[in-house]
Amino acid sequence: MKKDTILIVDDDPKVVRLVSNILEAVGYRVIFATDGQTALETVSLENPDLILLDIMLPQLDGFEVCREIRTFSSLPVIMLTSKAQEADKIKGFDLGADDYLTKPFSAKELMARIKAVLKRCGSHREKEPQHHSYGDLKIDPARRKVSLKNQEVKLTPTEFKLLQYLANQADKVVQHEELLSEIWGSEYRNDIDYLRTYIKNLRHKIGDDSTNPRYIKTISGVGYTFSVADSR
Repeated sequence: MKKDTILIVDDDPKVVRLVSNILEAVGYRVIFATDGQTALETVSLENPDLILLDIMLPQLDGFEVCREIRTFSSLPVIMLTSKAQEADKIKGFDLGADDYLTKPFSAKELMARIKAVLKRCGSHREKEPQHHSYGDLKIDPARRKVSLKNQEVKLTPTEFKLLQYLANQADKVVQHEELLSEIWGSEYRNDIDYLRTYIKNLRHKIGDDSTNPRYIKTISGVGYTFSVADSR
């Protein structure tokens, strides 16, 4: 059975050694890069299953690396950093990061985040229907593709799963807590700001006007609904 490969991008040898030991002990294959440019080259050559990406890097910082990765890959990215400011987290999510882990962290927390991200980003996929059409918006679960007016929409794995989950319950109100638990895990069920950031980005990518959305509508204080009637 093929081992999942995790790329660690950090210029601190102690962090690389510590995280490598944790991951290798449970069976992951580990590769690493110590600067942003090398990280991009490694992603292209190795196509890892997940990247642990520090923000403070020489040459290109983690934000720039994440932005560049999203131009050619939907590889799951966990931002790994000592920064804990809310603005940094939102910036990371805006650029397409799938999760955010603040140093220092425990081995248990690291493993839980990695497993959750790999699971929701498609490491263990079930058989799914071929495609769904909602007016100009088309969702192809089998190929993990979304298109708008016949143009491909580039979504991160988490954004795709969020859109698909809402679409699968079209015209039903899905509560904040349900979405957070199903997409990110039960430990996120109260992180509503986390969800709002993803909804904002998702609306932008599928051409939804945030003030008068056609597809993803806000049910104030409750959650969201994917509107089929308005998408015809």
